[in-house]
Amino acid sequence: MSGIGVVLNPKSRRNLRDPKAATRLAQTLGDHGVVRSAHSIDELYRIAEDFKRLDIDVLGISGGDGTNHVTLTGFINVYDGVALPEIAFLRGGTMNTIANSVGIRRERPEGLLGRLMRDYAARATSPLNNVERHVMRIGDHYGFLFGAGVVSGYLSEYYKYDERSPLVAAKTLARALGSTLVGGPMIRRMAAPFRGTVLIDDGTEWEERDYIALTAGTIAEVGLNFRPFRRFDERPNTFHMLGIFASPMQLARELPRIWRAEALRPGRAYEATPSRAVVRSEKSELEYMIDGDLHRIKGELSVDIGPRVKILVGT
Repeated sequence: MSGIGVVLNPKSRRNLRDPKAATRLAQTLGDHGVVRSAHSIDELYRIAEDFKRLDIDVLGISGGDGTNHVTLTGFINVYDGVALPEIAFLRGGTMNTIANSVGIRRERPEGLLGRLMRDYAARATSPLNNVERHVMRIGDHYGFLFGAGVVSGYLSEYYKYDERSPLVAAKTLARALGSTLVGGPMIRRMAAPFRGTVLIDDGTEWEERDYIALTAGTIAEVGLNFRPFRRFDERPNTFHMLGIFASPMQLARELPRIWRAEALRPGRAYEATPSRAVVRSEKSELEYMIDGDLHRIKGELSVDIGPRVKILVGT
């Protein structure tokens, strides 16, 4: 069987508020594929094995950025070197940074799935429209965005809200900027520096120092249309990485440049486009995010270029 296989995360905040989401997706898909809900990691791996056996053409994912990266991690591990199906991000979560960055239409999951079915039916004469992006392998996980320091600190503040939305994300940023101006406790929490070194695969070593942010991406955008990774596709099989050592006030002054996808001013950051980087610290525990999900590690963390995937962007 070929066709469309959809994975839904029933535990995403949006799907928890909408328990009939899986039913509507299944009704939309009809006999053209299958919708499966993944209640656990073990269940996700069983779904991936089933979809691989069925040789599906398109993998739809209904959840936010975190669901996307967990699902892709499971499927990459199960497919084990075999190319994944084309990926359709169906925007089933509150954070859809990846979908925004590659130009996926802002629409409800069943609307996007309906458009996908129409395009899939016409694929013999009109090939499906996709963009290709690498994922990174960050420790044992795969994702498009990595961030430590103020990046994960900002998300920790954002996740304190019961409601999560682009508006709440913007309000969190505004509060952080206000805290920066007065040296308040919020910015001290968010911008607590990480002390360590970064070894780049060309032999360059970023010196041991306090970094307000270590961040990397294989897409341009990190959220709210800020685009720090302007060089993500500069060279084949690489990602764009930044080690920012500016002060909180200096970084705040750089935000307009980041929003315009411009380089930071000299003396604010290191940057590189490697295929591999190793983040090391003997003193600090590293809190970091992958596509919006927070993780922690003590010691060393490797960030490597991962497989290239085809993301459907519709018509």
